[in-house]
Amino acid sequence: MKIQAIIHKAEEGGYWAEVPALPGCITEGDSWEELIDNLRDAVEGCLEVIAERNFKSQSSELVEINL
Repeated sequence: MKIQAIIHKAEEGGYWAEVPALPGCITEGDSWEELIDNLRDAVEGCLEVIAERNFKSQSSELVEINL
């Protein structure tokens, strides 16, 4: 799965990122590497919440995929 993120330099140093496809999915990091790790965690968390909400509201199947 590929998800695009917009990465910004933070005024106070480091970076922050937002994922347009997942409104409200944002994160930050002091270094590029930390930001990317945090971004993976944030996207996984957002997708998990969406899946749980959809699973509870519909007759669906919840599956897990590795990113």
